[in-house]
Amino acid sequence: MGERVPARERLLKAAAELFYRDGVGATGIDTITAHAGVAKMSLYNNFSSKSDLVNAYLEARLAEWHALYGERLAKAATPRERLLAVFDSYVDHAERAYGWGFRGCGLLNAAAELPVGDAGRVTVALQKEEVEQLFRACLREMKPDGGAAIDAMAEHLSFVLEGAMARAGLDGHDGRLKAARRIAVSIMDQL
Repeated sequence: MGERVPARERLLKAAAELFYRDGVGATGIDTITAHAGVAKMSLYNNFSSKSDLVNAYLEARLAEWHALYGERLAKAATPRERLLAVFDSYVDHAERAYGWGFRGCGLLNAAAELPVGDAGRVTVALQKEEVEQLFRACLREMKPDGGAAIDAMAEHLSFVLEGAMARAGLDGHDGRLKAARRIAVSIMDQL
């Protein structure tokens, strides 16, 4: 006898696929509950609103990325490898989305549909800032006396990565992310 998956987990799984594939605004509650195979009341027993479900989805995507980054980080011995682990974790995250039709960063895609000030947008902004801070920390380890140039380089790498993710989403594959990694290597080689 198989273990029964809790309604909350089924709803989050359905929302993750539908929000990523079709968009937050285009995905209604009825579609989510039907896809999850639960009654509509189950959604409201687990989430106070669709907005609450969207926020849970964003938190789950963030946790998923942290886990992928953690796996890459565990294999990274140097600051350079730790910086590249960020790029590699984005490639890993892209690979997980191929079954749904890769559309780029699920966090940014959702944030683009949310109003300014929405808690979900704050979650996404914090993740993007976290990535830039990771770059900054690795670069400072590589060149402790780099000063303001390190801050500029971290911002530049952040823009390269996020721009590559946007283009990869349009392309439907991770080629741009792999190119961004090569650009990161060439930037670090200039330190």
